[in-house]
Amino acid sequence: MEAQNKNHRAGFVNIIGNPNVGKSTLMNALVGEKLSIVTAKAQTTRHRIMGIVNGEDYQIVYSDTPGILKPNYRLQQSMMNFVDTAIGDADIVLYVTDTVEKSDKNQDYISKLQKIGCPVILVINKIDISTQEKVHELMQWWSEQLPQAVIFPASAQEKFNLDNIFDAIVSRLPLAPAWYDKDVFTDKNLRFFASEIIREKIFLNYKEEIPYSCEVAVEEFKEGAERYDISAVIYVMRDSQKGIIIGKGGQSLKKVGTQARIDMEDFFQKKVFLKLFVKVDADWRESKKELRRFGYEY
Repeated sequence: MEAQNKNHRAGFVNIIGNPNVGKSTLMNALVGEKLSIVTAKAQTTRHRIMGIVNGEDYQIVYSDTPGILKPNYRLQQSMMNFVDTAIGDADIVLYVTDTVEKSDKNQDYISKLQKIGCPVILVINKIDISTQEKVHELMQWWSEQLPQAVIFPASAQEKFNLDNIFDAIVSRLPLAPAWYDKDVFTDKNLRFFASEIIREKIFLNYKEEIPYSCEVAVEEFKEGAERYDISAVIYVMRDSQKGIIIGKGGQSLKKVGTQARIDMEDFFQKKVFLKLFVKVDADWRESKKELRRFGYEY
């Protein structure tokens, strides 16, 4: 037992990259649980979300982060603080790019990775929608930019090459005891996942600025033997947005509630009774107090 502990590997594998490259899809696939919101819209992930994978002689603490962007308001600045923290406290950085984005987007983060002291694993995602020639060109370009990085072409969606990425991660983890109990798979509580599931349905059902103007707060979460009773508020910035979220005769809100409840029952493996309300909070994206309440600032 003593020798086994001495060979135990554990560490923080922090996933960073630009919006829409598939970071959340990749983390969910590597963890085997749907922990992060996945939609086609940019900036879907707002928080830093941990997913923990345990083996007999290893523990990987994955951390999904918001997509890198130039902040336009306080919420986005808080999101970028999560990214900067993730770069600073990583044992391994998993940098995700894809076959679609312009490779040198946000060059300042590439510069940070060139100077970083920990191992860098670079994943070129979405090769299933590209050509062999294009993937080869990208691998060449990235090997010149980050010569210290190990590079993997992959498809998170199709789960292609994830085994090799996993092996590369485990072999580069520092020798260390587990950071978390071995039966823990995330650092977030059930309330958090309830709010994220609702927020995902907002991203999927509404267009333009609506999803970016919304935040979800779970006001009540009662865990009964038979079911969970959940009450949540969707905060918007204007009365007109409140009308759009609710929809004619409450139909839009009802649709979001039904979709969210079905997903929650699947995630929690328990019946859910869900009540949704909509309130206007004009300043929530800029207010330090509100952002702290929603878990963006500490």
